[in-house]
Amino acid sequence: MAEAEPRLITETGVDQRIAEIIEPVLTGMGYLLVRVRLSSQNGSTLQVMAEREDGTMTVQDCEAVSLAISPVLDVEDPVQTAYHLEVSSPGIDRPMVRKIDFARWQGHIVKVETSILVDNRKRFRGKIAGVEEDGFKLERDQIAYGEEPVVMIPFNTLSDAKLILTDELIRDALKADKQAKAAAANQNEEADED
Repeated sequence: MAEAEPRLITETGVDQRIAEIIEPVLTGMGYLLVRVRLSSQNGSTLQVMAEREDGTMTVQDCEAVSLAISPVLDVEDPVQTAYHLEVSSPGIDRPMVRKIDFARWQGHIVKVETSILVDNRKRFRGKIAGVEEDGFKLERDQIAYGEEPVVMIPFNTLSDAKLILTDELIRDALKADKQAKAAAANQNEEADED
């Protein structure tokens, strides 16, 4: 299996420790870790977002990931309290954590925070207008006086990025899911013929 593209935005603290424990398991199974978040929701909930390399994630995939990481987490025991494990897909209005996410969802609206000032701001919202090796172009949807309509945001400045739910995003996400399912079905048919 090819080495997964590293995430641009990663966790800190106990979330980071959990990610370090489970990411090799996920990668070995053909999944990409999107995000880990331990919250005090419903007592204590450990949320793990993952997806296949093609961006899909079925209920069966979530179950397989949960069954694979539970024993590893039990052995490593990174969380000091009892918790509920929740494995999910990133969803349509997903966190953007890899360069491939920006390329895959080019043309859609994203909300971004940077760790340092970029063009005198740390918060941006707009359409992904192009992706390059070191960053992406954002076509702003709100421009203050004197600001350029398009800003280049370096990947190494990102602290948070998320797709914004729009009708176009829903349409394209459904289309991408349908294509991924068709490709998987074709692959299964070819495997059955061998």
